Amino acid sequence: MTLPGGLTRRDVLMKIGILLNGIVAAVLAVPIVRYLLSPVARGRKGGYESWVPLGNLEQFPSGQTRLATYRNPVVNPTDGDTADIACWVRNVDGQNFQVFAINCAHLGCPVRWFPQSSLFMCPCHGGAYYQDGSRASGPPERGLFEYHYRIENGRLFINAGEMPTPGSPTASNIVTEIRPCV
Repeated sequence: MTLPGGLTRRDVLMKIGILLNGIVAAVLAVPIVRYLLSPVARGRKGGYESWVPLGNLEQFPSGQTRLATYRNPVVNPTDGDTADIACWVRNVDGQNFQVFAINCAHLGCPVRWFPQSSLFMCPCHGGAYYQDGSRASGPPERGLFEYHYRIENGRLFINAGEMPTPGSPTASNIVTEIRPCV
């Protein structure tokens, strides 16, 4: 059967099928393209380059290691208390500091500081770290991750927008020297 205009029924059904397949392809392509372009379109939030205050220098006595907390600068309204992040602050000599992420470099369990032995200990798999954050024993293959810090007006600040990990450009796995970031 031929329709007016020289089209057969088969041609009409073929064109309708191609049209419906095109619509389905467009509907499926929109979320895929959004996913692929989201890092470019969204960019980084301003908090990724934030210097966060940990407190006054008097809170961290010379020669001691203290627990400190800060509010994650990249936070969502639904984060609640999980946006409060702990870290260990070591005052080396009154002027130089080391600020360690609380997470073990093995599987991320929170490490504890034991002043009696001057060691950080991981309760999960027995990892141990010296007071300078370097690996002492156990399964971790590297030392504790360190935050970069600076001192302004008698206050200690850390660059906390990006968590220190092996893949980050600011990660320091081996302590070679202790110096403030300027």
